[in-house]
Order: sequence, then C-alpha cells, then structure tokens
Amino acid sequence: MAVRTILHYPDTRLREPGKRVEALTPQLRQLIEDMAETMYAAPGVGLAATQIGEPWQIFVVDCAPEGENSDLRVFVNPEILAKEGSILFEEGCLSFPTAREEIERAEKVRVRAQDPEGRWFELEVEGLLAVAIQHEYDHLHGILMIDHLGPLKKRLLHRKMLRRPTEGATASG
Repeated sequence: MAVRTILHYPDTRLREPGKRVEALTPQLRQLIEDMAETMYAAPGVGLAATQIGEPWQIFVVDCAPEGENSDLRVFVNPEILAKEGSILFEEGCLSFPTAREEIERAEKVRVRAQDPEGRWFELEVEGLLAVAIQHEYDHLHGILMIDHLGPLKKRLLHRKMLRRPTEGATASG
C-alpha cells in the first residue's frame, strides 16, 4: 500500500470524469488499497480515484466516528438511484485544504455500486454517509464542492485556493 498525492484545486485533472471499471484487476485492487491509505493519512472521510489522478469510477468512504472501528466502504461504478429530502451540511474536501463550506445535499440517497470483488450491492443511507457518497460521486463526474456555491462564495473560495501556499506538490500525509 502507498499514500498517493492528492490533487488540489484548481488542478484541471479534477474536472476529468472517471471511466467505468470493466474488470477489477489486481492493479485496481491495489489502487483501492492505496486510496484507503491516502484517505486515512490525509485524514479524510472520503476519496475519489480522480482526486489522485486516477481516471476510474471508484471512491472510498469511512464515516466511523473518531475512536470507533473503521467502516471502510468501497464503491466501484456507483450510480445514485434516488435522492430524498434536503440537508445543509458543512463539507470539507481533501482537494480544497482548509476549506469548509455549507453545501445543500439530499438528506437520503439510494446508491448501487460494485464492491472490490465486482459484486453489485445497493445501500439506502442518510446523514454523513449520504453526504459523503454524494460528494465523492460528484468527483467522479468532474463536479467539485465549489460548483455548489453561489457566485460570491465561489469567487472567494477560488481566490483562497489560488493564494494558498503549496507545500512542495500537494498534501499526501
């Protein structure tokens, strides 16, 4: 396993949509392990393959509360089947270091995806896990947190990220 470099906004690779995974090769299984290690090292609750420059429709999330056992979930080729309700949630993003913005999301989602073995599953979730799934799903389609903001907040966050000092390349833990 390896900690990968996380791309930071405004890196144009963050806008590239992920490609559908046709076969879960040993290389893609290794990528999933690297993604989990990178997410935990950052630390974060979710990471999409596109955030580390890998063009695949894969993301990982772990919304377990601090001090509790890991609840790592892997989503390959995810599809959001249904959304219900509305919630305002203060989100952060590993590609927007130090930024926290209130984003409107669906309160509940039903998602269908494959696990690391290629088996399909469906989940209906709410709360932080629903928000994290929507956030990472957006990444797989080139949609970023900043895209959910109004014009003024978008401009302010854009400027903040441009002024942000770069530490060598990007944060990788």
